[in-house]
Amino acid sequence: MNENIEHDHEDHEGEPELVQEPRLWQGNGWTARVIKNEDDEGWAVAMIKDGEPEPALVGPWTMGRDKKNPKPLDTNAFNTLVKTASEVIRRHEQHLHAILHKNLHVWTEKSGNLKVTLDIVPDDDDPYGMLAATDEMSEQVAKVRVPASFKLTQSSAIAWIEADFKAPRA
Repeated sequence: MNENIEHDHEDHEGEPELVQEPRLWQGNGWTARVIKNEDDEGWAVAMIKDGEPEPALVGPWTMGRDKKNPKPLDTNAFNTLVKTASEVIRRHEQHLHAILHKNLHVWTEKSGNLKVTLDIVPDDDDPYGMLAATDEMSEQVAKVRVPASFKLTQSSAIAWIEADFKAPRA
């Protein structure tokens, strides 16, 4: 057996080597960092998605056998943490989408059955909404800019349609 085996620690195609240590583990676009829990004497783990400034998830971490130090990270624990943190992000994105995108169907004698949508554009300086109506053939009938505070309801949609699709006020 050759004890002078050289280990390849160089980058593969410019990618930095992943750290996989007891308190710091990287992989799959994530970094897990075991940290001292400031609220008590225990430990916590922070899951940070690559490129993000803040952790997506911070949660309690198990104590090791000595009851002083944290349990070391390993592949199985890391993969579970990645799955949990990814789910947190997915739920946050779904919630944000639900807040920014609303739609409903209305029927009026004048215009028949229309799908009315409100898409909020959360611009830091000038947030606004785009109110649109499409017919049963998915043809856009109208589209207007509205204040970001506009509330899409059955009655506000019908009032907009009956006002010949003129931009409503908040």
